[in-house]
Amino acid sequence: MEKRLLGDGLEVSAIGLGCMGFSHAYGVATERAEAVRTMREAFDMGYTMFDTAECYTGVFTDGSVSYNEELVGEALHDVRDKVQIATKFGVHHEGRTVVTDSRPAEIRRAVEGSLMRLGTDYIDLYYQHRIDPAVPAEAVAETVAELIAEGKVLHWGISEVTEDYLRRANSVCPIACVQNRFSMMIHEHEALFPVLEELGVGFVAFSPLANGILTGAYDANSTFAAGDYRGAMPQYAAGAYERNAELFAYLGQLGKEKDATPAQISLAWMLAKKPYIVPIPGSRKAIRLRENAAAAQAKLTGEEVARIDAALAALPMSDVFGGSPVKRAE
Repeated sequence: MEKRLLGDGLEVSAIGLGCMGFSHAYGVATERAEAVRTMREAFDMGYTMFDTAECYTGVFTDGSVSYNEELVGEALHDVRDKVQIATKFGVHHEGRTVVTDSRPAEIRRAVEGSLMRLGTDYIDLYYQHRIDPAVPAEAVAETVAELIAEGKVLHWGISEVTEDYLRRANSVCPIACVQNRFSMMIHEHEALFPVLEELGVGFVAFSPLANGILTGAYDANSTFAAGDYRGAMPQYAAGAYERNAELFAYLGQLGKEKDATPAQISLAWMLAKKPYIVPIPGSRKAIRLRENAAAAQAKLTGEEVARIDAALAALPMSDVFGGSPVKRAE
């Protein structure tokens, strides 16, 4: 797979693997051996960037806890110097509510736990998972700068960041990339692109297929198991499929023109937008990983991207999941 350069000299595969779904938010966790095997297959396909987080946990069928970081570490332990592992601090869950805590002491606690679960002595890319309104950007950046000086972290980033917070944090410790929700159905973060280019910061796109709805694998009759967040997402709600029918038809048309699947068109579109965009679609199936990886070869010209943008602006679409409720730790 081709490589892309984010900020701060961080080179990664053009498409990364979002590993969350193996443990968290998609029903019962994938069994350990299967998850490890699938992640390793992803590496063999050319993926080198693997995205996880301290808070990505779930439950195996036997009732034990699935720690996503442990699965990633086990899958990649013997190719550690050939991959870039991204993990995150500053968030834990209370049910489906995201609780933020980026106090310096909490960051230091989190990094030690992540290093242990990953089975490594350094983290390639360490994200602040969500902004903590109680902790200044400068204080977070200073703490991460210390971790970088200690060799525990090589690069850092921020997820769901604003321009003001990005500028303040970057002024203390240079940021390699931001990670924001971005897809054909939700792309307001394009407004941040000029700032990223000014600062030399990359953009990692999570949920690039709008939690799977842009793959073409689901229809109006699709249902989800208990514990699968998609069951409560607006793009899967009653009437949403019909609302998005023109979008799906348009993706199908583009796919025929390019001999590509809807998912590949969606990923190729964002890859063609900017050279510093790296999508990290998640899947638990090797066949989907292979399909997504091939999107890096489905080239779109600037003219084609502009035409797609104009079409997307005119198409009716349902609401799309924008994230879980967030509160500050008490």
